[in-house]
Amino acid sequence: MSAGVARQRVEQSFRVALVQDARTNLREAERWACAIRDASVQQALRKDGVKNSEVRRPCRVMILVNPLSGRGQALQLFTNHLQGMLTEAAVPYTLVITEHQNHARELVKKADLSQWDALVIMSGDGLLFEVINGLMERDDWQEAIQTPLGILPGGSGNALAASVHHYSQSPPAWNEELLLSCGFMLCKGLVGSLDLVSIHLASKQRVFSFLSLAWGFVADVDIESEKYRHVGAIRFLMGTLVRLASLRVYQGRLAYLPINQKPNLPSTPQRPSLLETPCDGKIRAPLDSLLPGLEQPVPESWTVVKAEDFVLVLAIYQSHLAEDLWAVPDATADDGIIHLFYVTAGISRPALLRLFLAMEKGAHLACGCPYLVYEKVQALRLEPISREGVITVDGETVEYGPVQAQIHPGLARLIYG
Repeated sequence: MSAGVARQRVEQSFRVALVQDARTNLREAERWACAIRDASVQQALRKDGVKNSEVRRPCRVMILVNPLSGRGQALQLFTNHLQGMLTEAAVPYTLVITEHQNHARELVKKADLSQWDALVIMSGDGLLFEVINGLMERDDWQEAIQTPLGILPGGSGNALAASVHHYSQSPPAWNEELLLSCGFMLCKGLVGSLDLVSIHLASKQRVFSFLSLAWGFVADVDIESEKYRHVGAIRFLMGTLVRLASLRVYQGRLAYLPINQKPNLPSTPQRPSLLETPCDGKIRAPLDSLLPGLEQPVPESWTVVKAEDFVLVLAIYQSHLAEDLWAVPDATADDGIIHLFYVTAGISRPALLRLFLAMEKGAHLACGCPYLVYEKVQALRLEPISREGVITVDGETVEYGPVQAQIHPGLARLIYG
């Protein structure tokens, strides 16, 4: 980051002139603080192009913290950097420490959401994946998924936090500065739309994703670098170098529906999955109207990629893949687009490394790499042929096998702006 652009927090103390009584001075100070908070929110709401509403005031926030995320410092970071900020901004909150995998998923699936005006995650991206899928598994999912969601970076990837900061049109930020930026946005409480992507796995299970679907090099690095979690965000650089040393090529089939193409599905609609139609007959989640059954061929309106040898396939719907990986410079949280990247076999190790180094500044598409393809799509299907491999959704490993996905624009709500 260039000198002079970093945001700094400066504390000032004020005393109302000629007022000696402490209680009177405190009331006047609180009146000024309330006026400043309101003016800050109203100024943000009036920004050109911003389509935000505001979290109800006073808001009641549940903050879920994964104490093991990143380098195991999430709780300490919250206490040192955010606790005072939320108190000063008069944001009441309840802190919940997650105790095991899927704890957050189970909690929000059963919680009385009428008690909360927002759910905030202090972790990496995996905990938000749990929360979103817990909300979508509720009988009242349509109302539940409208609960505003907030993100505070406490992991090693922090892709959504970096994206949220980018959407605020602020200069790049990392580490504690990124945390303070996201904390400030939480205090403002501005809410916009968030696209979700419905992903069908070979077992008929369906999950909802807010960030990415990856196969090949990116998924390998994400999972294999877990062993370096103790070093923080640099784990991904270490994982990249290790995987480059023994670069793999995967065989598979890829097809997609371009963003401006009509789906042209067969006249017989896809039967809802078990998740969509539970035993009580109620529709539990939105129908994927763009997708045929996984056992059916893709419609003629889809584009089928001729290559079958891939180094990576990455579908991403936010601007950042990690704090320092600016994957889609012009993405927004609600642009209704799956940004599909794939790299075909034949690329050299140095060329692949140059792509990822360029991604730190969002310049990878300007590299002119003939093996890199970028498409804007609304649905896709990936069918691995290689027997071994890893597929990740929002950085979490899912069942390996055929997978397809479609975007649902603005299905959720996100605190940002």
